[in-house]
Amino acid sequence: MSDSSSALRIVWIYPDLLSTYGDKGNVLVLRRRAELRGIPVEEVHVHSSDPVPAEGDIYLLGGGEDRPQILAAERLRADGGLKRAAERGACVFAVCAGYQIVGESYGDDDDNPLPGVGILDIRSGRGQVRGVGEIVADVEPSLGVGRITGFENHQGRTAIGPSATPLSHVVKGVGNDDGQTEGAVQGQILGTYLHGPALPRNPGLADLLLRWRVGQIPPLEPSWGERLHEERLTAVL
Repeated sequence: MSDSSSALRIVWIYPDLLSTYGDKGNVLVLRRRAELRGIPVEEVHVHSSDPVPAEGDIYLLGGGEDRPQILAAERLRADGGLKRAAERGACVFAVCAGYQIVGESYGDDDDNPLPGVGILDIRSGRGQVRGVGEIVADVEPSLGVGRITGFENHQGRTAIGPSATPLSHVVKGVGNDDGQTEGAVQGQILGTYLHGPALPRNPGLADLLLRWRVGQIPPLEPSWGERLHEERLTAVL
């Protein structure tokens, strides 16, 4: 965890720009699953007018429309705090618009390439077909998460470069626009198109982020998160 505090520092980036799909749910579930294990948490909300602290442990970015996405990317690049945090080994969890802008480049609303933050080796643009609906994917086995479920609503297409690997392989849905992979991972940086929000629907993903920052964590008794996860899988497949 952060050297400056004994608490796990969770940083929610730009809720005023990147929180179109109930992304605060990711913050709440991550905090709750940490606290149930006795891990103290400090929650920091960073609005787009604020500097991004480089001393956090887990950084969360959510979804947004085209113009807020462009503004968020510009401010994050100019600020530099998120990139400095990633370079020192912090964990980053980025969803949809957030997923695209932490990459090397992304497309604006006319599919003109714009520079991203450059902490994940992906390049995104606009596809021909919009991915809308439930998605199910099997996470790379070495991550120990299993099958994930979510809701996708994007026209983005994302190509993964050699420094990153796919987060998962699609069972049902569109994903990165190839119908085969969904999301990407590079070190402790994880991006995905999954909404729902992703962590309430997939508590295993939340626990992966916690393991990355605090090491081994004790299991929790199955609760509503696990039940929601199974209900969604059963409904879709």
